Amino acid sequence: MKLPQGWQSVSVADVAEAMFDGPFGSALKTADYTDHGVRVARLENIGHLRFRDELESFVSQAKADSLRRHLLARDDVLFSSFVDQETRVCLVPQALDGRMINKADCFCVRTDRAICDARFLVYKLAAPSSYERFSGSVRGITRPRIGLRDLAAFKIDLPPLAEQCRIVAKLDTLFACLARARAELERIPGLASRLRSRAVRSAFEGKLSAEWRTKHQAVGIVDEKASALPTGWRWATLGELSDIKSGITLGKKRPVNAVLTSVPYLRVANVQRGQLNLSVIKEIAVTQHEAESLYLRSGDILLNEGGDRDKLGRGWVWSGEISNCIHQNHVFRARLYDKSHSPKYISFYANEFGQDYFLEHGTQTTNLASISKSKLSSLPILLAQPEEQAEIVRLLEDAFARADRLEAEAARARALLDRLEAAILTKAFKGELVPQDPNDEPASILLERIRAQRAETPNRKQGGRSSSRRTKKLAAEV
Repeated sequence: MKLPQGWQSVSVADVAEAMFDGPFGSALKTADYTDHGVRVARLENIGHLRFRDELESFVSQAKADSLRRHLLARDDVLFSSFVDQETRVCLVPQALDGRMINKADCFCVRTDRAICDARFLVYKLAAPSSYERFSGSVRGITRPRIGLRDLAAFKIDLPPLAEQCRIVAKLDTLFACLARARAELERIPGLASRLRSRAVRSAFEGKLSAEWRTKHQAVGIVDEKASALPTGWRWATLGELSDIKSGITLGKKRPVNAVLTSVPYLRVANVQRGQLNLSVIKEIAVTQHEAESLYLRSGDILLNEGGDRDKLGRGWVWSGEISNCIHQNHVFRARLYDKSHSPKYISFYANEFGQDYFLEHGTQTTNLASISKSKLSSLPILLAQPEEQAEIVRLLEDAFARADRLEAEAARARALLDRLEAAILTKAFKGELVPQDPNDEPASILLERIRAQRAETPNRKQGGRSSSRRTKKLAAEV
């Protein structure tokens, strides 16, 4: 492909004043880390065009002094040697100028600012075309990565310095717009969750189905203890409404001559709040009697017995998705006595209002909580008449479907933004994003001039002697 006017194909080493990896092995051990001091740039800190400041690691000043050749400066380019789903590359933040060293596999490229704008190099290395080329250089099975020499030899098309600055300015503006759009889209899942919760609360306050009750002139039992309830509604406990059963205990001891059969079973991970995740189903060996007593039936209400606090009491309704499936002891099933009641209605109620009850009445440790069968049986359920239950479920499913569509649209929009970002970067590095200026000094002439100046002043101090020698060696090898 013909390069735009004034551009020159060069290697990363050609535009680097210094390139170095972090200290390996015993040079930086786990015992060297401290609670404060000089920051350490780790792989977790290197994001796609963003320095992730969430994880902070430190070494003492004395340790940092012993590793001073790894000291990072503002606008150094940090590159992750692990190339997985995208190229992870970013700049060292101004606030950490001279206050951070890099760890092994966190490559540093210190560009020669007279040749290459560091921000231009970061954008170039983050481009989809660069990711594809880096992916072809990955080595290793357990820890697939590229080497510092691969990065040094990586070819980039270098525009004139003035054009680099124009490209960077344009990319900064466009990427700021993309960031704002992404930030707005990130709010959508929370908004959808609030919409679902609001719909459920409206349903069990009697508001969602008020028009239906007026139209159908609902009549029935009036709860004397709560006269404010909608007509025909009453309180009942889950134990009054259903047969509640725990599941099979893993590792259960049986007679050595017991005849066992393998059946699929549901774990806590399968029973989510308002849905079932059946992507991974495990099997367990049980006796025929155990299996027959625990087979799930369509319409069974599933509720988690415990685990993390957010898992307590969450659940959904079994619809016979897997034949001859049972459940483990950390998952309760509630089977309604009166089939005119709606299992989904009760599950909607338990998911929205049950957690507070479970946390109040369950057993809790530092991070875990559990609920007994007796406490679960006492869970109060606000019960509408069966016909209204069906209407409420229909209305809630419509509301949840709208929230699902909102999330799906947001996900599609995020994917479009990702494609737009890729297209912008592709356009930038084809020389099509900003106008070219014939008065710009071509990159080839700039490189020759800089090399001539360096030849005249061979002892010019640059980026530390050891790192400079290593960079020259890398450039020579390239």
